[in-house]
Amino acid sequence: MSQPTPWDQFRQEMTIAPEWAYFDHSSVSPLPRRTADLIRRFVDQAAAGGNLHWPEWATTVEKTRGQIAALVNADIEEIALLPNTTHGVSLVAGGYAWKPGDSIVVLSNEFPANLYPWMHLESVGVEVRQVQVEGAGPTLDQIAAAIDSTTKIVAVSWVSYSTGYRLDIAKLTELAHSRGALLFVDVIQGLGVFPFDVKATGVDFFASTSQKWMMSPEGAGMFYIRREHFDKLRPLFVGPSSMVKPYDYDRIALDFADSARRFEGGSKNMVGYMAMGSSLGLLMEYGAGPQQSAIGERVLEIGDYAVERLQSIGASIFSDREGEKRSGIISFDFPGQDPHQLRKRCVDAKVALSVRSGRLRISPHAYTDQEDVDRLIAALS
Repeated sequence: MSQPTPWDQFRQEMTIAPEWAYFDHSSVSPLPRRTADLIRRFVDQAAAGGNLHWPEWATTVEKTRGQIAALVNADIEEIALLPNTTHGVSLVAGGYAWKPGDSIVVLSNEFPANLYPWMHLESVGVEVRQVQVEGAGPTLDQIAAAIDSTTKIVAVSWVSYSTGYRLDIAKLTELAHSRGALLFVDVIQGLGVFPFDVKATGVDFFASTSQKWMMSPEGAGMFYIRREHFDKLRPLFVGPSSMVKPYDYDRIALDFADSARRFEGGSKNMVGYMAMGSSLGLLMEYGAGPQQSAIGERVLEIGDYAVERLQSIGASIFSDREGEKRSGIISFDFPGQDPHQLRKRCVDAKVALSVRSGRLRISPHAYTDQEDVDRLIAALS
């Protein structure tokens, strides 16, 4: 009998795995057992003790902040805990000192969370330039053509939610900085799986939430801001958590923390951040990190197997599966067939996946195995 692999052991953490072939981590991930157990403990503590466990909870939340920093090679002072990606995008869009005639460059195929806050700037005279993405993803030349001396920020997704195209963030940062612009990145579709090093890439800001690849509940997100930019953004949501001494309620002074905490404002989703820390702990145990990631390698491996099997039954793969342009997201269709009907057939067979931009979308995780892929193929055949 063969010895279990690390991914077999990871699979044991997932309650959903025996029943469902789950290919929808780019939408909402199921929770690992340890994270679900933590949430149950929190509920029991809150029900039986009110705020008596609050100091313990707060310590755990700060540990989560440290885990996020370690995951991306940031200083802990550069990490803010925010409810979601939209909140982080809005901090930059609303907090930057825009002037009429300034411009921002975005991609046409962005998830709406990384479009609407920027589009809202048109009301104050900022030009929003959309780079039209025709295929799976843009080229650097296409993005470069949209940047000029008026461009203050370039805002992109690291991984496209619809096609899975993964951008080279280091090259894009170099491009933006060479033109005098800053780079904002929505990292939600890659963080926790693929390596992301803020020091190596030079990125200025990023935002994410954690219910996708980071296997955490909704409502627990993060924001990174390079230390040198703390004073470039005017805090929008100001409260006790923004201050040097957040719990000194008798000292009323607008004394902002010299850290990304200045952007946090008020009370936190304690259980959400505790749960995020639990799931991040699992991912880091299995190799997630800023320079390399065994989890990312596993996700690409199982994704390549899925592409091979899909093509064998006539699927047309839309995602770019070349080298580091690959991600955990695979977009495909069957010409002449309704993707929504195909998805229904899969769900009836307990195979979870999505439809995005008129195509089927799968997103396996590290615990996904070849038998899951074979179940997907059987449901689609």
